[in-house]
Amino acid sequence: MLFNSPQYLFLFLPLTLLVYWFLTTRSWAYASKWCIIFASLLFYAWSAPHYLLVLVGSILVNYLLGAAIRGAAGEHNGGRNVRKAVLIAGVAGNVLLLGYFKYANFLIETANYIIGTRFSIVETGMPLGISFFTFTQIAYLVDIYRQPNTETTPLDYCLFIAFFPRILSGPITRYGEMMPECAPDGGRRMNYTPLAAGLFLFSLGLFKKIVLATPCAEWADNGFASAHALGFVEAWVTSLSYSLQLYFDFSGYTDMALGAALMFNIKLPINFNAPYRATSIQDFWARWHMTLSRFLRDYVYIPLGGSRLGEFRTFWNILVTFLICGLWHGAGGLFVFWGLLHGLALIVYRLWRKTNFRMNAFVGWVITFSFVNSAWVFFRAKSWENAMDVLKGMVGLHGLKLPASWGSSLAFMSNRATFTDGWLNATRGSDESVLVVVGILLIAIFGQTSDRIAHTLRPKTTTALLTGFMLFISFICMFSMNKQTPFIYFRF
Repeated sequence: MLFNSPQYLFLFLPLTLLVYWFLTTRSWAYASKWCIIFASLLFYAWSAPHYLLVLVGSILVNYLLGAAIRGAAGEHNGGRNVRKAVLIAGVAGNVLLLGYFKYANFLIETANYIIGTRFSIVETGMPLGISFFTFTQIAYLVDIYRQPNTETTPLDYCLFIAFFPRILSGPITRYGEMMPECAPDGGRRMNYTPLAAGLFLFSLGLFKKIVLATPCAEWADNGFASAHALGFVEAWVTSLSYSLQLYFDFSGYTDMALGAALMFNIKLPINFNAPYRATSIQDFWARWHMTLSRFLRDYVYIPLGGSRLGEFRTFWNILVTFLICGLWHGAGGLFVFWGLLHGLALIVYRLWRKTNFRMNAFVGWVITFSFVNSAWVFFRAKSWENAMDVLKGMVGLHGLKLPASWGSSLAFMSNRATFTDGWLNATRGSDESVLVVVGILLIAIFGQTSDRIAHTLRPKTTTALLTGFMLFISFICMFSMNKQTPFIYFRF
């Protein structure tokens, strides 16, 4: 069930909210938790009924593993060894589960290519959200190992993992961030402030997805499909369109997730902080997919040794961390290469900082955004050749096409440019496409962050009007489309 589907918007979410708040305001705290759990399992089964057992089984096994870690906490050396062994087994089991469903075919194809074997492809499919709920459960096991006195009940743990606003695409949440707000306190009254803020944030996310990401998606898809024919402007429209589609699609999903959770008076961690205004690659990763960055730092980079074991080891740890980051996003060589690029960029940035030379903020932004935008090409491309065709177009190797109406004014460029009415044919865009892309880019760079907007708003007429306007425009655009478009991160 997609967040932008009529079933979710007009049936599932409203009914779940009504039942939840009916139970909550009557002090039936445990019943309200069961309401969310049942709704969450229904939500997951709606999209992938044959993988519901995978989710439920994963929840059950990881809860028992966490209980075993806590149970051995009171013992001394023997208990410490047991806890470590259970943790290692739990992390390995989660990684193997993720590896089987997501990476089995990638590993088989790689072995066939390198070794020359002829292993058959395994038809495993991939449970929705497995990357997110697997990382969440790995973080839970590590946190329980570090703080074994954390109290957890089966009901709370099931709610924590299966919570429908974040099960499919995050954010990757820690147990201590979400569950204290769900503790039974003898009754909770309706609180209209988070309800209004949540509805606004949800509406803003839907607006981002439908109104901003969708047109960019069309131009990006068309451009990558015709990469060999992209002129200079077309190639930049293609790459920028994908960068903007990716940002507004995923940040839109996250806004909808945080907004839906807030309507249940549950706060999830923010995931974006205007990443396209970053002035360094380190700054970018502090702003982009913040919960993933935090996970990689706390559960991969630091356990590997972080920056404590010398410069060479630090660089190695950065590369390993970002290779894992790339592989987590997708089972393919281009995702790994994308992760490698970002790891190398962070190493270059650390070396640059050692020179103590301060770079102008604008120059830093230009370099950072240009790198991030170019690296996204490998993230999106279907093959290495496809990616290289787009990049060749971006540096002008496929020529420069400009509007025919500019021919007389720019006659001095006749030897370098082709003036034609079809100057954007490869992206199937109109003459206004360039202006639209630039306008959306300016919103991404200078626009206020969703979290700040939502948490400074108060229930009042202007808030209601703005929320209604965004919903109205989103619904008009949504019902005018031929089909529903899934969120990009559903693939991961």
